[in-house]
Amino acid sequence: MERVQFSQAYPARLKVGVVGTGSAVQGWLLPCFQLAPVELVAVADPNTARGLAVARQVGARHFYPNHKAMLAQEHLDAVFMSLEANEQGALPYAEMAEYALKQGVHTWVDTPACGSLTEIKQMTYGLNSRGKRLQMNVPRMFAPVYNKVNELIHSELFDSPSSFALRYPAALPPTEARGNSLVMLPFLTDFMQAYSIPLCLFGECDGFSYLRSPLGDVVMHLYYRSGLVGSLHLTGSQAESSPNERLEVVGNGANLVAENATRLTYYRAEADDNIEQPGTALSFIGGESSAPLVWQPTMAPGMLAEDSRFISGYLGSVLQFCNALLENKPPRRGNISDLMHMVVVYEKLKSSPEKQWLSLF
Repeated sequence: MERVQFSQAYPARLKVGVVGTGSAVQGWLLPCFQLAPVELVAVADPNTARGLAVARQVGARHFYPNHKAMLAQEHLDAVFMSLEANEQGALPYAEMAEYALKQGVHTWVDTPACGSLTEIKQMTYGLNSRGKRLQMNVPRMFAPVYNKVNELIHSELFDSPSSFALRYPAALPPTEARGNSLVMLPFLTDFMQAYSIPLCLFGECDGFSYLRSPLGDVVMHLYYRSGLVGSLHLTGSQAESSPNERLEVVGNGANLVAENATRLTYYRAEADDNIEQPGTALSFIGGESSAPLVWQPTMAPGMLAEDSRFISGYLGSVLQFCNALLENKPPRRGNISDLMHMVVVYEKLKSSPEKQWLSLF
């Protein structure tokens, strides 16, 4: 089992800068730096008052009013960007990431990185200019529950996934509103998080169809080249008090359920010599070898692994990016290929009518 290291304990650390000091940076990104191989050198934010206050609080050496000034003055290994969209709903990452990559700085951007193939091309130009790395922050790809799901569904006893069903809260605006970037932004954000889960577990789908309810809930039916079928149920109208998400994957005589990224139940396949004629057992209590396995947080005080940074996958996203750079490897998840596929699916969903098969290849 991998163990936590605090930043100062790493033998090598990256010199990094942060662009943006909003709630996501203060509440998630900067606390993750305590456990990552980084040395925070500089902070940049157009909101000067807020940026200066955060830079002083976290001990950054320098503050700049924008990313260009920071990149011109500092010799950074990487930059982390987390900013708000503008008043029209346009995201700043494509232009900013392209600029940073062209300056020879590896770049990590928050979700959603972009919502169009035009922006993907812009980022790709930056990637190709200096051979640097780009990663989008998609925490669910790194959540411990889904890492364990990935391990189990590819194990010999599970055989191979046959079908899955994922529920996640997101509301698709009506057709007439989908040209408005500001209206679409909440759906884009939620959809990127939701779709990242099947993408990291099963890879790219071949195509899908969808249906939308009057309240904006969506049921997507997905098909994969392996023969796997699945549904993505986007439930924007669910209660605020409801658990956020639920995934069930069915294999060959086995299945598992991941609830709210905090509880995983694995219903194991029966060994051949334990299979009895249905209905003939004397007790509903089965044998230990096929009893369900359950993992969930113990909520014991002082358990770092039960902190929301770990459970959500946010720390995992930061660590993968840093470790990939230190090992001179591309990010395995949240890379430009993952981002491109998610944007293709999003654009199809945004612009295509219901009840039609939408092929991606």
